[in-house]
Amino acid sequence: MRNPKSILVTGSSSGIGEALALEYAGPGVFLALSGRNDNRLQAVADACRARGADVMAETVDVTDRDSMRAWIERVDDDQPLDLVIANAGIGGGGQDENAARDIFAVNMAGVLNTAFPVIERMQRRGAGQIALMSSLAGFMGMPSSPAYSTSKVMVKAYGEALRGRLRHHGIEVSVICPGFIESRLTANNTFRMPMLMKAGKAARIIARGLARNKIIIAFPWPMATAIRFLNLMPVALSNRLISRLPRKN
Repeated sequence: MRNPKSILVTGSSSGIGEALALEYAGPGVFLALSGRNDNRLQAVADACRARGADVMAETVDVTDRDSMRAWIERVDDDQPLDLVIANAGIGGGGQDENAARDIFAVNMAGVLNTAFPVIERMQRRGAGQIALMSSLAGFMGMPSSPAYSTSKVMVKAYGEALRGRLRHHGIEVSVICPGFIESRLTANNTFRMPMLMKAGKAARIIARGLARNKIIIAFPWPMATAIRFLNLMPVALSNRLISRLPRKN
């Protein structure tokens, strides 16, 4: 959709989610925003209202299946959604079991909890767009962050499959695969992050890609090209190469 008027964004209290909310905010636009931190979320909502948007902001946990369904259905009843961006996610190496399970619960189950409530409704309308937030780490398993990268591999594969499943119903699906973006997630990284990008620039790239209905929105392009090249290598060789990258704690 080139000009969506009713948009839902999860994880919009900071980072890319905040930047996407501000990117789409404007007169005649309705935004449904969710996040975990109410103070930050309300500040983002106020900034979007200042740009002319009508905003509904709610603190809701994406891992809570029932709460997410209730919130999304309530929003869609009032403002039928054109675009849903399942952006909420957490990072970290996920070296221990609890951390790994938390990452999967947010990054994968949270995506399902965001997408499923709108799929049937968009099917009935014969229109809509769903965007799933993956990562350049979602092109392959990364020894430096096994749980995080695997969760993003799952999101990428699911989005690609979902696009083929839903396009005959008038629903378009895109997968967003950014590199390092300035955010609360990356602020704790102690290693060098090549081509670190401002969240506002990332949001503009994403919005353009969604308007063009791109299946994969991967950026910055030099890093996206490099990761695709690694995918062409024998797994044993690519695994050795990426094992030398700095590790997340």
